[in-house]
Amino acid sequence: MSQVFISAAHKSSGKTTVSIGLCAALRARGLKVQPFKKGPDYIDPMWLGRASSRNCHNLDFYTMPCDEIVDTVGYYGQNSDISVIEGNKGLYDGLDLDGSNSNAALAKLLDAPVVLVLDARGMTRGIAPLILGYQQFDPEVRIGGVILNQLGGSRHESKLRAVIEHYTDVKVLGAVARHHDMEILERHLGLIPSNEQDNADRHIAHIGDSIAQQVDLDALLALAGTAPNPPAPVESPFSIAPVGKGLRIGIARDEAFGFYYPGDLEAMQHAGAELVSINTLRDETLPDIDGLFIGGGFPESCMQQLQANRQLRKQIRDAIENGLPTYAECGGLMYLARSLNWRDKTCEMVGIIPGDVSMHERPQGRGYVRLGETDALPWPAIQPQREIAAHEFHYSRLDNLEPDASFAFDVIRGAGIDGQHDGYTYKNLLACYTHQRSTRNNRWTERFLRFVVDQQTQRHTGTQPLLNERKGEST
Repeated sequence: MSQVFISAAHKSSGKTTVSIGLCAALRARGLKVQPFKKGPDYIDPMWLGRASSRNCHNLDFYTMPCDEIVDTVGYYGQNSDISVIEGNKGLYDGLDLDGSNSNAALAKLLDAPVVLVLDARGMTRGIAPLILGYQQFDPEVRIGGVILNQLGGSRHESKLRAVIEHYTDVKVLGAVARHHDMEILERHLGLIPSNEQDNADRHIAHIGDSIAQQVDLDALLALAGTAPNPPAPVESPFSIAPVGKGLRIGIARDEAFGFYYPGDLEAMQHAGAELVSINTLRDETLPDIDGLFIGGGFPESCMQQLQANRQLRKQIRDAIENGLPTYAECGGLMYLARSLNWRDKTCEMVGIIPGDVSMHERPQGRGYVRLGETDALPWPAIQPQREIAAHEFHYSRLDNLEPDASFAFDVIRGAGIDGQHDGYTYKNLLACYTHQRSTRNNRWTERFLRFVVDQQTQRHTGTQPLLNERKGEST
């Protein structure tokens, strides 16, 4: 296995488009390409996974210990010809002053050669000190090449190549001209997800063709081949105990909901659960399921379609009222609320959460989160009680909840539902703005499946208590 780390000098340099193009171009050559993405992200990995025809896995210092990061790359990369690891932000950017969670730190951990994607608009001779500074800032980071991006033409390219060749020892691996037809449209959370793009495959193929023509893929492969092979674990680092045999877990997967970590879904499958896809826009009947997981996404962009599917909304509400174990994150929480307001329009949602969601111009919660568990968390503990490291990114707020609402988490860092709490609980429902990820330090998938099994057992024995009834209600 070979690997290469795609980074940049700063955010919005075009490294995601270049990474997508590299995955598509290398795959078009018949190579098996395994993508990875640094940090907590759903949208970029969806595009990278579609371009490579393999699930893209996230590598995140905040939610994963270093050995789990190394094992993830080793396990998923062992049957590939090349691993393409896309960074986030700039090479040396990060939360900590010492750079311990930066792209550079990840590249060093994996001993992966770095390719810098440089936005060259307006640059000529100044590109040399930029490259030299990045080399000298941390000599342990192996900057093996650059890809010049957003070039104005062949004359601009020739000047930059001459400057880089004269002043540095870094190889120019490619020069990508500025073309608007390579861009991917954005909205408030970043790129528009590939599951919403009808022409996503055609667009990816076009980007791949453009990159293949403007990047020296042979030189890139040679650079990637200088990386040492990481350990190749026999078992996925996301494997959990086999507690879900025979369970059917509904997963909302459509244009409105698509934010799921592949490792989380794989963990449930490895535990024996069958994942049953549900289209909240078109399916009129809730399938026979034992548990329900509604992840994040953009319900606001589909809210009229969601409202129109009254039959499914009613069936989901009735199922949760009758005790269906359900977990919802961010967009899923919005869908389960009473109403959703965006751009002066209000649509009815499922209504199991007695609150109203409104969209705002600025993020209402963004970044890493740390939660402390409360006694209201219905899932069984399988590790010593601890704080949970996770993340959030939402432009919406949940308002008008009853003052005695029950919450599973105290917010230590982050915004959550009201700045102090997250994880609204009602009966067997847990709904959060926070996105959790199943890792060695937080095996939430196993806890959820064990909870589903517990509820099944209690139903069969006739001893099932419905948790956290609203005030004045009884089972």
